[in-house]
Amino acid sequence: MPTSRRLLLTFPTLALMGGALLCALATVAAVAAPAQPAQPAQSGNARLADIASRYFADKMELDPLNASALLADPRYEGRLTVTIAPAEVARAKALNERVKRELEAVDPAALSERDRLTRELLADEVGTALDGFAFPTHLMPIDHFGGVPLLLATLGSGEQLQPLKTPADYDHYLQRLLRLPEWNRQAIANMRAGVKRGYTVPRALIDSALPTFTKLAEPDFDKSDLSAALKIMPASFSSAERARITQAYRRAFVEQVRPAMAGLLGFLKGEYRAACRTSSGVSALPNGAAYYAYLVRVHTTTDLTPDAIHTLGLQEVARIRAEIGKVQAQMKFVGSATEFLRWHEREPRFHPYRTAPQVVDAYTALNQRVAPQLTQWFGRTPKQPLVIRPVPALQVASGGSYYNAPSPDGSRPGTFFVWVDDPREVNESQLSSLLLHEGQPGHHFQISIQQELGLPDFRRYGWSTAFGEGWALYAETLGRELGLYDDPSQYLGHLKLELMRAVRLVTDTGLHAKGWTREQSIAYMMDIEGRSEADSRNATERYMAVPAQALGYKIGSLKIQSLRERAQAALGDRFSPREFHDLVLSEGTVPLRVLERMVDAWIARRKAT
Repeated sequence: MPTSRRLLLTFPTLALMGGALLCALATVAAVAAPAQPAQPAQSGNARLADIASRYFADKMELDPLNASALLADPRYEGRLTVTIAPAEVARAKALNERVKRELEAVDPAALSERDRLTRELLADEVGTALDGFAFPTHLMPIDHFGGVPLLLATLGSGEQLQPLKTPADYDHYLQRLLRLPEWNRQAIANMRAGVKRGYTVPRALIDSALPTFTKLAEPDFDKSDLSAALKIMPASFSSAERARITQAYRRAFVEQVRPAMAGLLGFLKGEYRAACRTSSGVSALPNGAAYYAYLVRVHTTTDLTPDAIHTLGLQEVARIRAEIGKVQAQMKFVGSATEFLRWHEREPRFHPYRTAPQVVDAYTALNQRVAPQLTQWFGRTPKQPLVIRPVPALQVASGGSYYNAPSPDGSRPGTFFVWVDDPREVNESQLSSLLLHEGQPGHHFQISIQQELGLPDFRRYGWSTAFGEGWALYAETLGRELGLYDDPSQYLGHLKLELMRAVRLVTDTGLHAKGWTREQSIAYMMDIEGRSEADSRNATERYMAVPAQALGYKIGSLKIQSLRERAQAALGDRFSPREFHDLVLSEGTVPLRVLERMVDAWIARRKAT
C-alpha cells in the first residue's frame, strides 16, 4: 500500500495470475519435506497424511521455482518449469483430479476434528483448482507486471528467493536464466492461440508493460538488469571463479537470453498489441462473467455476488468518507472531503523525507515502537524476526511495498520490502498502517506463525486472499489500540488506506461485472479518494490485470471485525482480544466460513466455563 505487489496465492490460483506471478512467489507454497520443520505435521490419520504429503510433493515438482519461494532447498535450485505449456497445465489438472479421487475414499466420520478440517481444506483447494481449469488463462501469460522475465531479472538482486552466495548459487541462477528463451517461446505461442480464441489482455496493459520489456531487452550486457547478479558477486570468490561465471553469463546473454527478450519485445509491440482487446474487464472474454464469478469466489471464499460486493463497497465508501469528515473538522480544513484529501496528500509538512534510507529508517523506528506492545495483544508471536529493507531497484518501476515470508530453516527472515520511488512523495501519515499491514502484526504474524503450527505442508504454506489480506487489513485497525492514530494526521492516513480498499470493491466489480471502462475507474478514484491521475491509473490497471484479488482485503477484514464484535457482545467482560487474535491465527489460512465456525465454537466454550 498504496498498493502491494505481494499478491499471495496458493498453487491452484497461480495459473490464473498470468504475469502477476512475479508478485505471487513471495509466499506461495513450500516443499513437501522442509529441511527443518518447526514441528512434525499433526495428522492422526495415516492415509490422509499420505494423500496430503504426496499432493504437496508432486505440486512442488510441477513448479520448482515455487518451492524456492520459501526454502533454499538444493532439490529445486536451478530448476524452472514452463508451467504455461499445455502439457504442464494438463499435468497440474491430473494431479488435482487424482487427489480429488483419493479424498473421496476417505470417510470424514472416521477422522479427528483436526483431520476433518484438513480433509475439508484439501478438498476445497483441489476442487477450486479443477473449477479454474475451465478458463484457459495460460493463454494470457503477460501483463504489465512483467511475468516470469521480470521475475528472473529481479532474482539477480540477491534479495529475493534466489540465493547468490556461492559459485553453485550463480550456476543455479544461470540455469534458470537459460530456461527463459523456452518460456518466451511458449508465451508467444500461447498468446497467438489466445488471439484466435478471443483471450487477450487489455491493450492498455501491454502499453504499460512495454517500458519494462524494453528495459529487459537492453542490448548492452553490462547495462542489462539480467547481468545484475555479477555486480554483487561476493569478494570471496576466486579470480578464476569470477572469470568463469562472468564468461558463462555473458555467453548466455549474447547467444540466448537477449535474443529471446528482443523477440518477445518485438512480438508484444507489434503483432500482439494490435490484436489485444480494447475492453477493460474480463466480462469481455469468452465465458467472462463465469470467469469473474469464479475469481470472486477464489479471492473472497464466499458466495457473494459482484452486485452485492459493489453495493457493500458503496456503503463502505460512504461510511469512511463520513469518518474522514470528522477528521477534517478536527483539522479545521474548509472545503469538500475530496479537496481535504488532496490537500493532505500535497501538504509539505507531511512529506519530510528526502532520501530512500530516511523512509526505511522511519519504518524501522516505528517497528521498534510497535514490537514491545504486541505481547499485550497476542499470546503467540513469531519466532522468526522481521527485517525492513528497500525494494530492489529493478522493482521500483513496478511500484508497491510487499512482504516476503521467512524460510522455515531460518536462513531467510521475514522481510518487509519498502517501496520508495521519489522519497519526497512519501506521505508519513501512512507509514503506521503500512507497517501494521505488511510487517507486524499483519503478514509477518499470520504467515510466520502459520509456518510454526505443525500443519500438513499444504496448510502450512497455504494462502487465501480473504484470510491473509483480510487479516493484514484488520491488523491496520489495531493502530488505534496501539496508540498510533492519536494524531489526527496519522488517523487520516489510516482512513485513506481503508478508503482505498473500499473503493476497490466498487471499481473491481465495476470493471469486471458492470461494464466500467478504465477511464471510469480512474475518474472515480480521483473523485472519491482525491488521488492523482497517475496513481488512479496504476491502481486501475492492477485490478484489470488481477481481477477480484483486490476484493479479498475488505471482505476478509470486515468478517474478522464482525466476528470480534460478535464475540465481544456475547462474552462481555470475559472477552479477551489476546485470546481472540490467537484463535484467528490458530489453524493457519482458512476460508471465512471456517473462521466463523471457529469463533462461534470458541464463544460457546468460553460461555460454558
